[in-house]
Amino acid sequence: MKTALSIAGSDSCGGAGIQADLKTMTVNGVYAMSAITALTAQNTTGVRAIQEVTPDFLQAQLDAVFEDIRPDAVKIGMVSSGALIHVIAERLAHYDARNIVVDPVMVATSGSALIKTEAIETLTRELFPMAALVTPNVPEAQILSGLPIKGEADMLTAAGQISERYGCAVLLKGGHSVSDANDLLYANGQARWFAGRRIDNPNTHGTGCTLSSAIAANLAKGYALDDAVARAKAYISGALAAMLDLGQGSGPMNHAFDLHSEFAE
Repeated sequence: MKTALSIAGSDSCGGAGIQADLKTMTVNGVYAMSAITALTAQNTTGVRAIQEVTPDFLQAQLDAVFEDIRPDAVKIGMVSSGALIHVIAERLAHYDARNIVVDPVMVATSGSALIKTEAIETLTRELFPMAALVTPNVPEAQILSGLPIKGEADMLTAAGQISERYGCAVLLKGGHSVSDANDLLYANGQARWFAGRRIDNPNTHGTGCTLSSAIAANLAKGYALDDAVARAKAYISGALAAMLDLGQGSGPMNHAFDLHSEFAE
């Protein structure tokens, strides 16, 4: 079985973060591992408190994983400080990690800030160039590009600027009131749209974590980037269309194995 590591924060309500990542990776047919960057007290309505781990403890987690069960892919989610980002970058370089997917979690679905302003520069400088893919949503892409994004033409411009500025492939997720749920993959100067329709499901807490984790799982299994994105998008769209409750920890796992046979091979 292929393996994948999630480096992210813990979500106490189970709908996002490490919990969502482990569920998604498992359902997508890889052995899932974790290195926790922070504990959060949160639910689908907001983040109440954040307790970061120390850089030394994060390094110990990463060393423990890589020295025993080497990940075939790595997904990076919520990392709120520059010191933690630096540890991740240094350890991933040390172990020559592959198939790194960075979900630049800056603001929770509820609107709560999840990263310190000064940490964004460290994130873009140290982790983006290592990434096989970066997966910002529209608000995050506006921060990273410095451009307003009002439609698909703006998405194309912003994704191109982010990709060229930081030397990484970009999947700009269009689900934040821009067109439908069309996502744009920009890699090596080429753009590809992944069409999707907006699904009237209020349970969207953790969907970004789920998508990036599914991409990492498929990269771990050897799929090319385009195919990994397509499979991950089909997976999350299927879960939303089935009205699975992604806002509660019990929701995805109670129903996720309905999607297991197609995505776990």
